[in-house]
Amino acid sequence: MDKILVMDFGGQYNMLIARRVRAQQVYAEIKPYDKISAKEIAKAGYKGIIFTGGPNSVYDEKSPRCDASVLGTGIPVLGICYGHQLMAYLSGGTIAPAQSGSEYGKTMLLSESNPLLKGVPQSSVCWMSHTDCVTSLPDGFCSVARTEKCDCAAMCCEEKKLYGVQFHPEVTHTEYGTQILRNFIFDICGCRPDWKMDDFIDASVSKYRKELDGKMVLMAISGGVDSSVAAVLLHRAIGDNLTCVFVDHGLLRKNEADYVERALGKELGVNIIRVNAQELFLERLKGVTEPEKKRKIIGESFIRAFEEVSHEIEKMDVLAQGTIYPDVIESGKGDSAVIKSHHNVGGLPENMEFESIAEPLRELFKDEVREVGERLGIPRELVWRQPFPGPGLAIRIIGEITREKIDILREADVIFREELDRIREHTPCSQYFAVLTDTRSVGVMGDSRTYGFAVVLRAVVTDDFMTAEWARLPYELLEKVSSRITNEVKGITRVVYDITSKPPATVEWE
Repeated sequence: MDKILVMDFGGQYNMLIARRVRAQQVYAEIKPYDKISAKEIAKAGYKGIIFTGGPNSVYDEKSPRCDASVLGTGIPVLGICYGHQLMAYLSGGTIAPAQSGSEYGKTMLLSESNPLLKGVPQSSVCWMSHTDCVTSLPDGFCSVARTEKCDCAAMCCEEKKLYGVQFHPEVTHTEYGTQILRNFIFDICGCRPDWKMDDFIDASVSKYRKELDGKMVLMAISGGVDSSVAAVLLHRAIGDNLTCVFVDHGLLRKNEADYVERALGKELGVNIIRVNAQELFLERLKGVTEPEKKRKIIGESFIRAFEEVSHEIEKMDVLAQGTIYPDVIESGKGDSAVIKSHHNVGGLPENMEFESIAEPLRELFKDEVREVGERLGIPRELVWRQPFPGPGLAIRIIGEITREKIDILREADVIFREELDRIREHTPCSQYFAVLTDTRSVGVMGDSRTYGFAVVLRAVVTDDFMTAEWARLPYELLEKVSSRITNEVKGITRVVYDITSKPPATVEWE
């Protein structure tokens, strides 16, 4: 299998770069710049290397730098933003603050004919985000693109197969970003598109059928996409030797817990033990208003509920987790035996003893997990459900969590989703939900004065969740949703719509 190394220098788009490569059916993996040597890179058989962006100035003494010998392995290298500057710096070029000022956002790119820019018009839009720039090119390099403020927006040394771009081809705002990445992956690196999900499923089932033969496996599922797909994949490999514990914390959306149990258990045959821990979570969240504290309490309570039921089950040999590739990257650890606090199980106690850990999805990004789920026959409604935070509705309720507030938000949220689902075909949205504020507002119903909560509707459009635009929903839809919520949901007197993009806001409120 051909593969590309994404060398991480701290850029915010490192995972997005790898995802874009994998979207071309070429395997990409991310390694920190200081965790892999030129010798290891050559030995691993990478067909190409991509240097990511990063927040530092390359000329600062403490800035992250790989060994210059990486550029001499004969493996093609593409430097992006900071990676572009680092390539120039390590090759003898000069980097300095841009005299004409920083460039941020959409910028007009003027490019010349070049293998990296094949198929890119002479004039196109790219996405810039930099303060420094290459002011003097290294020997053997030439500039092949520029912008109004940057004379070296792209450079190359074709003899050494070294290429650099100051802009970000991985973000959708760069018009021909995919074309540029394809040029590098296929034309320059010579990769074959051999990273396919059917092959992944077959290989995984075969692997775990052999490794887990005769062993009992325990897995905590949250009802989310990752743990659900991991459970079905392992069930295909080992059948009833897998036992899943579904901790119902009472913070899922309306009817969601019942749906997950039915879809995985009755329809797909996975052995599920459902634990009703709603009262436990409510009691521990009583009086808590700070978002991060809510998260920690929910994570801890999840652990305790899982731990309690696991002690009642016969001895289990292996712990399974729905870990995905971003979890592995963010943890900064490559050892699969390390249990990270942000995984589906929330971080398990050290005194729970297992022979080993099974993480069948640890090489996959979210979109790849969804593809695997579809190919495994999991209902599309579950596979393509919207991103939902681990703490559930707790972080969509501003202020203290109470059963009354949970019920109110559930009803408002389902109305919004019902109405938007009816026109999704004409108004595509990536994520949409309701938020219950802690603000009360005066209203009038009939001849009586009311005093209830204000609810916020949130809908965004994005393809990567790194950035997101607020969705321009039809006024008629918003009017209908507002009317239904204020008439059907007791306790709400006002409905507002959030028109803030990311950045400056985040998608979630807390």
